[in-house]
Amino acid sequence: QLQASGGGLVQVGGSLRLSCAASGRTFSSYAMAWFRQAPSKDREFVAHITGVDNSPYYANSVKGRFTISRDNTKNTVYLQMNSLKPEDTAVYYCAASTSSGIYCSTEYRYWGQGTLVTVSS
Repeated sequence: QLQASGGGLVQVGGSLRLSCAASGRTFSSYAMAWFRQAPSKDREFVAHITGVDNSPYYANSVKGRFTISRDNTKNTVYLQMNSLKPEDTAVYYCAASTSSGIYCSTEYRYWGQGTLVTVSS
């Protein structure tokens, strides 16, 4: 089970940190990711971090602004979001996977409930 939190309302240029807490004792064996879905748009990949060596992968739209990290002792994955833009407004979902895929949502078996991020101008 995944529980996302940390969303909220922030002004353009501001920062937020999302958290996703996982239950279970095998968290470190899962690759974790963040996806987002804006109103009337498809869900899109944001960031991924491997379970083996914590290698990060990012969508081009967030590269250099967002940072994904994980703390396996706390069974938690984070998404630090800086320099936020109005187009970052979306519901953000965390997801877990044991497959090697990174960018496609169908690669992820477990999903959190989503947390809303609103960037106001």
